[in-house]
Amino acid sequence: MVRNVKLDQHGRVLVASYRGVYRYDGKSFTHLTRAIRSPSFWDVLEDRTGRLWCATRDSGAYCRQGNVWRHFTTRQGLASNAVMAVCEDRAGNIWFATGGGASRYDGHSFRTFTIADGLSNNALTTIMQDRTGKVWFATRGEPCFYDGNTFTVFKRPDGTAFANVGSILEDRNGTIWLGDNEGLWRYDGQTTAKASSRGASAILEDKHGNIWTTGSVRPPGGRVWALSRYAHASLYTAVPSVTDIMSIDGTGALCGMVEANDGSIWVGALGPEGGVYRYHGKNLTDFTDRAGRP
Repeated sequence: MVRNVKLDQHGRVLVASYRGVYRYDGKSFTHLTRAIRSPSFWDVLEDRTGRLWCATRDSGAYCRQGNVWRHFTTRQGLASNAVMAVCEDRAGNIWFATGGGASRYDGHSFRTFTIADGLSNNALTTIMQDRTGKVWFATRGEPCFYDGNTFTVFKRPDGTAFANVGSILEDRNGTIWLGDNEGLWRYDGQTTAKASSRGASAILEDKHGNIWTTGSVRPPGGRVWALSRYAHASLYTAVPSVTDIMSIDGTGALCGMVEANDGSIWVGALGPEGGVYRYHGKNLTDFTDRAGRP
């Protein structure tokens, strides 16, 4: 049951699973959170100072500095103990996407932003800072961004609201990509266009400029989750060229992704086919329990 996959400062793969957070060094997995009991982990981040941050579904967030763990909950200032994602901004602040708003930690204390401050919805799914410094928030309702002073709710081209945004990404050209219940969208700073009607619960740009997504493709008669790649050369055409790399059917789901230093794509999965997968060229590796998968 893997929600997210990230890289640490040395290019090693970090896996946030319900059972714990693991690190893969190219040969084997190491359980990093053995000292923490019970939490279901949703996200992981190693910040610029080497601190390891672990977000949990219902137990707040944990931070390891050296060999010492600190536990952050609503008692320390988090907006909610349901933490869906964690990210670091340019100033080194740590942001938490929670079920009760966005919390920012400056190394000493928390500041929380909610709908009372202009946030579009208190139930967040992820946070991202773009190259201009704006912080973007994906929520269970509409997305929005914060320029350091005010919040702006981001709308569809016709002025209607996006619904249940699960992912936001800025690509190398400064284009903002987001995924909601109705598909994949792109925003070039002036206009917003729908790139695909396929689901995009997570979005990744690889080193070649291709866009990868995980999401439900909802074929007739069933529900299929796919890992898909949109070709860089076609991204701004009316119908971008898409290739499905893998899919799972039924009650499972494909989740967060990361590109490793060798160009392989790692993706987490939930459900009966849950775990973590690695795609490298034409080869797809399923890290099962027997192979040491968390």
